[in-house]
Amino acid sequence: MMVACLSCTPEVLPKSSTLITSRRLTKFGSKEALILLRNCTTFNHLKQIHAKIIRSGLSQDQLIIRKLIHLCSSHGKMDYATLVFHQIQGHLTFTWNLMIMSYTVNGCSQQALLLYGHMISQGIPPDKFTFPFVIKACVASSAFEQGKVAHGLAIKNSFSRDIFVQNTLMDLYFKSREINCGCRVFEKMSVRNVVSWTTMISGLVACGELHAARRVFERMPAKNVVSWTAMINGYVKNQQPEEAFELFWRMQLSAVRPNEFTLVSLLKACTQFGSLKLGRWVHDFALKNGFELDVFLGTALVDTYSKCGSLEEAKSVFDEMQIKSLATWNSMITSLGVHGFGEEALAVFAEMEEANVQPDAITFVGVLSACLHTNNLEDGCKYFKYMRERYGITPILEHYTCMIELYSRADMLDEVCKLVKAMPNITWW
Repeated sequence: MMVACLSCTPEVLPKSSTLITSRRLTKFGSKEALILLRNCTTFNHLKQIHAKIIRSGLSQDQLIIRKLIHLCSSHGKMDYATLVFHQIQGHLTFTWNLMIMSYTVNGCSQQALLLYGHMISQGIPPDKFTFPFVIKACVASSAFEQGKVAHGLAIKNSFSRDIFVQNTLMDLYFKSREINCGCRVFEKMSVRNVVSWTTMISGLVACGELHAARRVFERMPAKNVVSWTAMINGYVKNQQPEEAFELFWRMQLSAVRPNEFTLVSLLKACTQFGSLKLGRWVHDFALKNGFELDVFLGTALVDTYSKCGSLEEAKSVFDEMQIKSLATWNSMITSLGVHGFGEEALAVFAEMEEANVQPDAITFVGVLSACLHTNNLEDGCKYFKYMRERYGITPILEHYTCMIELYSRADMLDEVCKLVKAMPNITWW
């Protein structure tokens, strides 16, 4: 059906004079198709080129098909990529790999694993590039047992010593909390790159093995910004801000330029210190070193300033940000609410809705907290009902807690009882 539809697509591609001689089109071959695909900028343009490829009898050319799949993936059009893939016969392993990778990077890890299973059942031999893509799909879908099976097949096919396979295997084992297996893969590596060391450090940090991570970090022959940041972030996650900043000073002495993730970790450390002065220093450092106030860094600054007691500076950063994420709006609403500026918090929520940003449960924790801090029962009831009827958000413990406190302050014990009875099975201790 797809071929029939495309073959009827009107010819809208520009006809270059180089392709026309004596009123006759020259042959449209693989070279011409690849040139068109290389200059393709939109998905509609891609479909037009694909129609021409089909009419020219080039739909079995695997190089062209791989380019089509790659472009579909870059546009996030995996349904179309799937049709293109199944249109040809006798796929080479490279084409299977590309399709598995495309599914994974587009958040379709389950489909990636189904395709891998089909590939193996068809007797298509995997290569060393197959396994990193498959293992990443296993991690993304938490299919850890399937990842172990892929590890076994990689060993059987003599690919388990490949550095890319080993790096993804380490990530798999640390994500599945099998620390010993992850460490074993690392220790058996004959060659390690910066990704290997950083994966090991990040994995140990995520599993709570901070001292082991630091030992590996100190053994690392060449540290880059990612490895420094992974270790700094590890200290922040473990509530050790002093160690985080100590490591940052060492990083500066090593002439390694931080990235925005480094600075966000440092801002979290400032929050743990409760140091407004240090937060301002990080902000100033970011500006002096050419960092843009993007969503990630801007949101961290809003959060740090508000938690360190400077709501004015938090609002200033918020207003300066050109693009705001849901987390940015949530942080500003919550900050205003907890500082007693309930009306301002509700005004920011109204701005958020005007900007067509879809709120979540956290947003309404901030909204209801704002009502609570201003003792505004009327608005509290309104928004508690509004979040369910307008956005279909099921109340969580924090929502109930705010409403129970509001009703209690108004001595409306009957309403408190109704809320308690309506609550889901929540453990209070």
